[in-house]
Amino acid sequence: MRQEDNSIITLCPSIGQFFINELPLLLLCVAMLLIGGLPGCAYSTLLLVFSLLFSLCLLYRFIYLRSIRYHIGSEQLICEHGVFQRSVNYMELYRVVDFAEHQTLIQQLCGLKSVTVLSMDRTTPKLEMTCISNSYDVVSVIRTRVETNKRRKGVYEITNR
Repeated sequence: MRQEDNSIITLCPSIGQFFINELPLLLLCVAMLLIGGLPGCAYSTLLLVFSLLFSLCLLYRFIYLRSIRYHIGSEQLICEHGVFQRSVNYMELYRVVDFAEHQTLIQQLCGLKSVTVLSMDRTTPKLEMTCISNSYDVVSVIRTRVETNKRRKGVYEITNR
């Protein structure tokens, strides 16, 4: 987490999430590299080529994960992502209606969580914030800013029960 000034909080995904997501492919890549390097292996060249291709795939996924940025501003929630083509999604905070936190078992062990923000925004009705440190209470920060924006803009929810 990085706070650029009083109103913008920047969150970056944890590297630990990469290992959580990619553990099976990492193990497969290492196994193919080890087996392909054994003398007398019948398919050593093929295994080494596949290991190289999987390594490139893992490298891209790592760079992609490290390129994600979540900016919590005073009026907007901004998500930047992408390696070769950069995308930026904006969500107006006064449109946010609900939140959810989710943790897999491995995320719980690593102290990470995923936060889902739901809004009435047409282009971005759902924003997944993955790989967030469990120690940072992002939901309460966003919720406070949502309430402030709704009061400032005079937005009231009408519910039908």
